[in-house]
Amino acid sequence: MTEFTWRYHGTVPIKVRTFIMGYGISRTLLKKIKYHGGQTFVNGEPSRVNRVLAPQDIVKVVLPPEPENDHLPASDLPIQIVFEDEHFLIVNKPAGVASVPAHNKANDSLVNRVKGYYERMGYANRKIHIATRLDKDTSGLVIFGKHHFAHSVLDKQLKDRQIQKTYLAIVAGTFSSAHFEIYLPIGRVPGSLVKRQVIWPGKMSVTEAWPVKRLVGHTLIRLRIHTGRTHQIRVHMSAIGHPLVGDWLYNPSDQSFPRQALHCAEVRFFNPFSGRYIDCHAPLPDDMKNYLARYER
Repeated sequence: MTEFTWRYHGTVPIKVRTFIMGYGISRTLLKKIKYHGGQTFVNGEPSRVNRVLAPQDIVKVVLPPEPENDHLPASDLPIQIVFEDEHFLIVNKPAGVASVPAHNKANDSLVNRVKGYYERMGYANRKIHIATRLDKDTSGLVIFGKHHFAHSVLDKQLKDRQIQKTYLAIVAGTFSSAHFEIYLPIGRVPGSLVKRQVIWPGKMSVTEAWPVKRLVGHTLIRLRIHTGRTHQIRVHMSAIGHPLVGDWLYNPSDQSFPRQALHCAEVRFFNPFSGRYIDCHAPLPDDMKNYLARYER
């Protein structure tokens, strides 16, 4: 079972609940610990979470066992691991692979492949916790938590906009500025379950961009999203007149590339278990490299 131990170094009386929530234990996880086989200890003795801690008390939290996703078939296809420790797994997803199972691809999403990897490695905890997702035809880095606590930490950082994700895209047209920001609200297109648009009222969305390489009629651009809306980069770039190359949904007249030319190249987030940041990079995939070579000045 997965367990964590902390010493209380404060001097002000504090409840166990408040103390461990300060480390990222969510209310949902607290309930699971209480009702599904977890346990909380203070100085080696079982304890309720409303107990008041004294200075130098040692608190141990034992997470409940996690049943694996029985309905999720495992795939034997390989994954490209960029980072892994006992808490997090970061995978470089190829274009054409869905992040999660869909009705027409129930057996070969990235989640299926990660489950197959967990089984091959003989991990005791095989519950799949995907924290970030990419569209099927977007390549790049996807983050998984390897237990409920790690997933809870990632979920909070996502909500607090503390996970930094940087993308590379090939877009139509060129830019005169070296840096710009887009502040435009995004909402659903009426009648569509998939497509989004810039619309008032919508959820305000912020994208920051740096042109990296100017090509003939195209630009390789670096983008950082400060909000996590569906299709945010695709919608924003289309709205300002620079749609992504090959984007069948927002740039349907361009069939020069078989997918939207978008790649999640970098992720950065804080690992509270080690007290350090995790920085990961995934190089531009070959299909985007080859496209760039065709249009170099």
